[in-house]
Amino acid sequence: PCGAEGWAQDAVPPGAAFVAAASYRGPGNNDTRSNKALPILLWWSGSLFPHFPGDTERIDCPRGSCLVTRSRQVARHRRTKALIFYGTDFRAYEAPLPRLPHQTWALFHEESPMNNYVLSHSPGIRLFNYTATFRRESDYPLTLQWLPGTEYLRAPAVPLAEKDAWRRKGYGPVLYMQSHCDVPSDRDRYVRELMKYIQVDSYGKCLHNRELPSERLRDTSTATTEDSEFMTFIARYKFHLALENAICDDYMTEKLWRPMHLGAVPVYRGSPAVRDWMPNNLSIILIDDFDSPQELAKYLDFLDKNGEEYLKYLEYKNVDGIKNQFLLESLEKREWGVNDMTLPNYLNGFECFICDKENTRVKEEQEHKKSRGKIPAPRPHIAQFKHMGCPMPTPGFGSVEDLSEGDSWKEMWLQDYWQSLDQGEALTAMIHHNESHQGRFWDYMHEIFLKRMRQH
Repeated sequence: PCGAEGWAQDAVPPGAAFVAAASYRGPGNNDTRSNKALPILLWWSGSLFPHFPGDTERIDCPRGSCLVTRSRQVARHRRTKALIFYGTDFRAYEAPLPRLPHQTWALFHEESPMNNYVLSHSPGIRLFNYTATFRRESDYPLTLQWLPGTEYLRAPAVPLAEKDAWRRKGYGPVLYMQSHCDVPSDRDRYVRELMKYIQVDSYGKCLHNRELPSERLRDTSTATTEDSEFMTFIARYKFHLALENAICDDYMTEKLWRPMHLGAVPVYRGSPAVRDWMPNNLSIILIDDFDSPQELAKYLDFLDKNGEEYLKYLEYKNVDGIKNQFLLESLEKREWGVNDMTLPNYLNGFECFICDKENTRVKEEQEHKKSRGKIPAPRPHIAQFKHMGCPMPTPGFGSVEDLSEGDSWKEMWLQDYWQSLDQGEALTAMIHHNESHQGRFWDYMHEIFLKRMRQH
């Protein structure tokens, strides 16, 4: 089948708040080759992306066409030029071996670094030639994947008088709603400390101290689909604790953008570079700007009692309130849309990005052969550490030295982070040795472990 029937089926990340658009057909190209002559792109993580009706689809991209498939039967085919991996699904011990010299590996990973720390280490990310990640430095950045556009930010806030009336009914100034506990950012440890100094209404499973008023609001699907009753309820809060599940440059999710949409000021910890993307200089409160949870609580209390100062954080909602040219240009320049039927979604956009790269590579290889070596062969493009490169997890409050021996966060996430480095190194070594048997992975892991023990 021709065209791109399934565009926008997976336009949003799992649990995203926007309804996916039904279909998008690209402008096409003048590629007259039959399907039998096209480069093949194989989705190695096929089960996660049934974004076209059958197993195989022709995509017509700006520079040429390709066949995209999830059928692993073509894994060793000479026309299969690229394998595309979904980051959350990528396991070093399951990688297809031997790695074929005529194939590039492409990584699509818009989700949290916690889903796969292998990709945060140089040996892991350098296994790939092309990347689409939340980092602006990746080949095909997905940084603003949760932000449909400037209109989303400009949606009106609940009037301050209504928020103050809400406070008088006994509701706290600060909302925390989190049901995914024990994450690398260790956010609950921080919030638990903050709760000692200011009222935080916590409705999720983590640090739960208050019930939502109706059964309907307690339904988790209501929360993830931006249900209007749910949104109205949480919009009455002055502050939302917006703490990402892992810390990494440019990793920003609906935890940040949704409160901004609702006009509840995010109290944020996540991307250390978050300020680069904010609509103006005063739109969020950064936890890391304060020496302690107690200092933060003092400031929130001050804003709670001083409406004029509080409202300064919502000025970005005014006409011409979005001053950040970098944000405006980034939204303007991105070629994919969120819930926008006039644009492809980023999944199909990345496929076309890879398709165009592979068609260019095929041409360059043909020219190299024809010239009998006078024209150099194309050099492989290798992903860099900064395409993902997330730091080691640190405690949400206090230091690692302060944590007790049996602390579950320490045992889980620090171990996961460092073991992931070994996994990346093991797979890299296997590829260099042209290994063809996945089962040897754990032998390589054991060798790396012994080597490290000897060094220490």
